[in-house]
Amino acid sequence: TLITPETCSLLHAVLHIDTLREKVGLGPQFRRRYPHQLSGGQRQRVAIARALILEPRVLLLDEPTSALGVSVQAEILNLLAELQQQDNLTYLMVTHDLGVIAHLCHRVAVMQYGRILETLETAELTRSTEKTAYTTMLVDASRQYSRDLAVRSERMG
Repeated sequence: TLITPETCSLLHAVLHIDTLREKVGLGPQFRRRYPHQLSGGQRQRVAIARALILEPRVLLLDEPTSALGVSVQAEILNLLAELQQQDNLTYLMVTHDLGVIAHLCHRVAVMQYGRILETLETAELTRSTEKTAYTTMLVDASRQYSRDLAVRSERMG
């Protein structure tokens, strides 16, 4: 790892960074780019690589795809799922997007005003087996939002 500089040569550090850059889907042309030269998805990939540099077992993901378009969001979610499998990572995710939760999470803790109201398996969200009224409201709102997006897409296409 890069934690102790005396055990890490510059060459080792550069090779480690290049390996992570490739792992998150950024080619060698990205090595010397500045943040303003990157798209939102590319910036998110850089953030993921930076988080992985110390080889953690747990990553905190705070709204990891909220600022991304739908197709880039899918790419990032697939990357996170792949990294989770490859590196045996545990994710602690903060999000309002139940679609993201369904794609990436195994268990869910529903919070309101900083307090956990209930914990359940992700599959329970789709079976409507939640116990609290607040969780039911979140699930219903998410379903309505998905229906509204589908209707809007049909009208535009």
